[in-house]
Amino acid sequence: MVKKLFVPLVVVGAAMFAYAPFMILAAPYESTMGLVQKIFYFHASCGMAMFLASFVSGVGSAAFLFTKKPWADRWAVAGAEATVIIGLLVLVTGPLWAHKAWGVWWTWDVRITATFVMWMTFNAYLLVRRYGGPGSERLAAAVALFGMANVPFVYWSVNVWRTLHPKTSVIPTLQPGMRGTFWFCVCAFLLLTTVMVMLRSELEKRRQELDALYLAAED
Repeated sequence: MVKKLFVPLVVVGAAMFAYAPFMILAAPYESTMGLVQKIFYFHASCGMAMFLASFVSGVGSAAFLFTKKPWADRWAVAGAEATVIIGLLVLVTGPLWAHKAWGVWWTWDVRITATFVMWMTFNAYLLVRRYGGPGSERLAAAVALFGMANVPFVYWSVNVWRTLHPKTSVIPTLQPGMRGTFWFCVCAFLLLTTVMVMLRSELEKRRQELDALYLAAED
């Protein structure tokens, strides 16, 4: 089923990314920030995609801890790697937007700091898996669960503490031309994340099969 869906998802995702710049170009300018506000379509969409990838890793890790099934571990590592890659895009596009809009590259407010901690947590997951030795998959799974637990905090923090970021309630209030473009970009990045996780999971399956063959050959 996953293999059958892969090619259509790639085709649809490529078409959406090809069309997205035209939608962003046609979207109206924000009244105070002007052109620079258009980074929002990439930055916020990457944030949503990062949340999706972290949930895949966290749920896969929980399933692996309880079932010890290889498929769960594959999805966990695939989600973690996607979280790190997409999270880096979030941490790069955010300062680019902030510097033009508010005159600062970085400030240690709650949303930014929590996002950075979440990103570092999934980096720690990958380091534990690589250098933790035998049984590191289970230890890494606990790290991924902690990373996933940060997602609601990162999302809701702007509604509790005062930060440079607008509150989550700003999304429903977007102008019609902005709202459609925003959700189109979100869907495109979520689709890209899905494709990345599927591909990485399949690669991890092949790696596990190769390791099994090496072990059988040594015996």
